[in-house]
Amino acid sequence: MTGELTGIMAEISDGGQRFGHRQHVQLAFVAARRHGAAATSDVMREWIKQIAAAHGAPERYHETITVAWAKLVAHHVAEDPALSSFDAFVGANPALLDKTLLTRHYSPSVLGSATAKAAWVAPDLAALP
Repeated sequence: MTGELTGIMAEISDGGQRFGHRQHVQLAFVAARRHGAAATSDVMREWIKQIAAAHGAPERYHETITVAWAKLVAHHVAEDPALSSFDAFVGANPALLDKTLLTRHYSPSVLGSATAKAAWVAPDLAALP
């Protein structure tokens, strides 16, 4: 992993012990704050691929899930850039901690498809903000 990502992971994952949904959202928050909303998807794509490879599971990477979450988080960061702490950010946007949030935008068949895993697929139920 790059030096930047290694440092971020140490901060958000309890020294590398846990990397669940909250940490994924926090990583997207950091990406959006450091690199801007427009670059968040590209940054997250690279970071999540690096994390998956570092854990010996590059096949677990899912393009549509990664990009959809990056877009959701970046949208909310851009809406209120004054929220500079992650705790304040999720306090103002608690729905982002609901790991089933993407089911409002994607049907299971679309999100679970091989196509969505390999490449970005637009939502089939409701557009992302």
